[in-house]
Amino acid sequence: MNLNTIRDQLLRHEGVVLHGYEDHLGYLTIGVGRLIDERRGGGLSKDEAMFLLDNDIHRVVNNLRKEDGFTGFPAPVKEALVNMEFQLGHRGLMNFKKMWAALRQHDWEGAAYEALDSNWATQTPNRAQEVTDMIRSAA
Repeated sequence: MNLNTIRDQLLRHEGVVLHGYEDHLGYLTIGVGRLIDERRGGGLSKDEAMFLLDNDIHRVVNNLRKEDGFTGFPAPVKEALVNMEFQLGHRGLMNFKKMWAALRQHDWEGAAYEALDSNWATQTPNRAQEVTDMIRSAA
């Protein structure tokens, strides 16, 4: 049995879809025909979920390294921003213009205040408090 042959055949038959979609029977699927719909016993293993998480963290960190000032921020501030971008996406995080202005001035208290003055903090108050406490801890 040649695994490369099987792989090539499955790629040809299934195609590659890089987002969740409903298959021809209406079940949630991703990638190369991977059933993730729990109604049919689909899903991910814990190892697969951790692999995806690690990839997402690396992607987010690489995005943030391109932002002015990020590399010079203290570790807790960087970690807070990674957490925020993971939840909000890069564009969403970059909309916190006053917070970013305070961060670039190393005004950690001001940055935390600006982050809390947002819909994000209203929608996820416990997470927002924990993340902004990380920013404040750099003071």
